[in-house]
Amino acid sequence: MRREDWPDLAVFVAVAEARSFTKAASRLGLSTSAISHAMTGLEERLGLRLLHRTTRSVAPTAAGERLLATLVPAMDGVAAAVDGLAELRDEPAGSVRLTVHRDAALRLLAPRLPELTRKYPQVVLEIVADDRLADIVADRFDAGVRLGDLVDKDMVSVRIGPDERAAIVGSPEYFTRHPPPKTPQELRQHRAVSYRHSSGVLYKWKFEKDGRALTVAMESALVTNEPQLIVEAARAGVGLAYALESHVAAHVAAGALVPVLADWCPRFPGSFLYWPSRRHVTPALRAVIEVLRLDRPR
Repeated sequence: MRREDWPDLAVFVAVAEARSFTKAASRLGLSTSAISHAMTGLEERLGLRLLHRTTRSVAPTAAGERLLATLVPAMDGVAAAVDGLAELRDEPAGSVRLTVHRDAALRLLAPRLPELTRKYPQVVLEIVADDRLADIVADRFDAGVRLGDLVDKDMVSVRIGPDERAAIVGSPEYFTRHPPPKTPQELRQHRAVSYRHSSGVLYKWKFEKDGRALTVAMESALVTNEPQLIVEAARAGVGLAYALESHVAAHVAAGALVPVLADWCPRFPGSFLYWPSRRHVTPALRAVIEVLRLDRPR
């Protein structure tokens, strides 16, 4: 294998991991046609088909899986060696790519970005705001931000936000038409502004009281994947909303939303920054951790 083939091998890894020419192109900053051309050329030079292609999916062949198993550790080793050179810099530098749920991106990260850029001007932070539970290893993220109960146990994590609490809210006008529920079971007499996960699954409302936990599948008046729209629709009287208490606190204080079932809504772990335990923490990522962690001196 010639050194000139190495860029095409990197393209193959990106396509095989993403299972998509389009996603690989986005990750590498190339056009889809360039990705396709690189793969065709690589397969012709090797005399082997590395990818099964259909109109809907891309997957490695047996030969592709074998090559991928060798290339990924080798490329990770090269990346770690290059990252290790950053230790020799006078100050942290380089890029840090994060997958972050959208609420944390706006409410927790945005206020701290000025400090990060001021203290570490050579660190470039890339934030991919997405409520999908990304695989940070397969998708080549340096770290992620998710609610604490969604972080895998094999990850290293630090808290970046306080504990959260759910709130069930409706507008005063809505409650003139519908009696406020006194138990979660009475929610079945109401309609909801519902959240749909990126997986396509509707979120089921979760409750807990005196050690008893239950979920309620609500009848929907509106379904969306945009948390802010859920709050605005509830304010407009479309239906009840299940939201983070921090999202609706100002509206509750102003009387635009009325909370119900508060005794069924316990607190739960807030947002954590997490990364694989086996991954080397670069100076750039360490700088991001230092700025974002909640327990640091202020």
